[in-house]
Amino acid sequence: MDRVGLGWRPEIAAEIFARLDGIDVVEVIADDYFEAPSREIRALRTLAAQVPVVLHGVSLGLASTARADVRRLARMARLVDRVRPEFWSEHLAFVRGGGVEIGHLAAPPRTESTVDGAAANLDRARAVVGSAPLVENIATLIDPPGSDLDEGEWVRAILSASGADLLLDLHNLHANAVNFGFDARDFIRRLPEDRIGAVHLAGGKWIGRLLDDHLHDVPDEVYDLLERTAAHASRPLTVILERDGNYPPMEELIAQLDRARSALRAGRRARELARV
Repeated sequence: MDRVGLGWRPEIAAEIFARLDGIDVVEVIADDYFEAPSREIRALRTLAAQVPVVLHGVSLGLASTARADVRRLARMARLVDRVRPEFWSEHLAFVRGGGVEIGHLAAPPRTESTVDGAAANLDRARAVVGSAPLVENIATLIDPPGSDLDEGEWVRAILSASGADLLLDLHNLHANAVNFGFDARDFIRRLPEDRIGAVHLAGGKWIGRLLDDHLHDVPDEVYDLLERTAAHASRPLTVILERDGNYPPMEELIAQLDRARSALRAGRRARELARV
C-alpha cells in the first residue's frame, strides 16, 4: 500500500498527465491556489479525479509562539473543502514574527515554548480546516540559537503534544545531519513508528554546507534513508519526489520514482524479517 508520486509543477504538468500510469499520487502546493480563479480550481479537481492528490502548505508558520493567522487557515480550509485531498501538510517552521514577513521557512529555537506554540497552532488548524496537517521537518543552514532541545527531541515532542503525524523530509534530515554532525539513521530509529505518514525526497548541492534546493537528483544517501524509514514505519507511506527546477527528462524522474519503490520494498522486506 506504499505509494510513490511527484510534486505538481506547471512546467512539467503536461508530462505528468502523460505519465500518470507511473505516478501513484500528486502533491500540489496549496498556497498557489489560495487566490486562484475558479477555472484553476476546476482543473485541480479534474486532476484529483484522475489521480490521488495531497496538498502541501508553505506559509502558515505553525511552529511558532505566534498564533497562526486564522485568515490563512481559512483559505486552506476553503481549498481543502473544494479539492478534497487525501491529506494536507505544512512545515515545522516560522515565516513571520511581530508583523514582519521574512519570506522563507525558518527554524525556530527548539524549546518547550515553541513545542507548546506549535501544538496550539496545530489545534487551531484542526479546528478551522477540519483536520490537522502532517507536519514536516525542515532543513536549516543555521542551527537555531537559543535551542535547548535537539531536532529529534523537538520533533517528537511536537508529535506527542499535538497528535499530528509526520511528513518526514529525508533530504532535509540528511542535510541537517551532514551540516550539524548527527546520525540521520538514529533520528529515524527514535521516531514513533506509527506516526510517520508521508515522506519527501529531493536533492541539493554543496555550498560549504549542504543546501536543500530541490534542483538536483535524489542522492544515494537519501534512498538509503528511505529504505531505513520503510523498515521502521508501521503505516503505509506516501512518498513524494520534490523537484522545483532544472528539470530532467520525465523518464529520469520516473526512474527516480521507481528507485524509491525499490527502496521501499527493500525496507519492508527488512521489517518483515525482523518480525520473524
